[in-house]
Amino acid sequence: MGLFGNKESVKGKKSIVIYFSRADENYAVGNIEKGNTEVIAEYIQQITGADLFKVEPLKPYSKSYKVCCDEALEEKRQNARPELKKYLVDISDYEVIYIGSPIYWGTMPMSMFTQLEKLDFTGKTIKVFTTHEGSGLGTVVSDVKKICKGANVLDSLAIQGSMVHESKGRVQDWIK
Repeated sequence: MGLFGNKESVKGKKSIVIYFSRADENYAVGNIEKGNTEVIAEYIQQITGADLFKVEPLKPYSKSYKVCCDEALEEKRQNARPELKKYLVDISDYEVIYIGSPIYWGTMPMSMFTQLEKLDFTGKTIKVFTTHEGSGLGTVVSDVKKICKGANVLDSLAIQGSMVHESKGRVQDWIK
């Protein structure tokens, strides 16, 4: 931990954003072309210069919000690890890892577990962010701490999905 609690400075450190995001029919905002979490990931990239890695399941979720929810619930019930289109295999060049996702049934989509479990986070600094419509961070921070052993998980950020386009200032303040 940094001198001031968990507000360790991440400025100027090589970073990457590992995130899952889904467009299509979305709760509270209707049909969207870019997922809410992707919007936040791009804000982080603009502010920090971080690299981006989008986690994409080989079998995409339905475009229908309700069907997507049912699919995500079934994956969670099975503790599934869906196959991904591509995998990030090495994060050794990065000091700071931003991990972002929407909240699906209280946590990250299971495809995020698939990706994160394949990486070595020893000595890394992690900042978690979520998009939601009332779930806040869910159990994402505690789940990340369980998966990303040996990392220093700093302060986290939850942004309401319907507010992402007005939240760049909040993201900037969080990164400082």
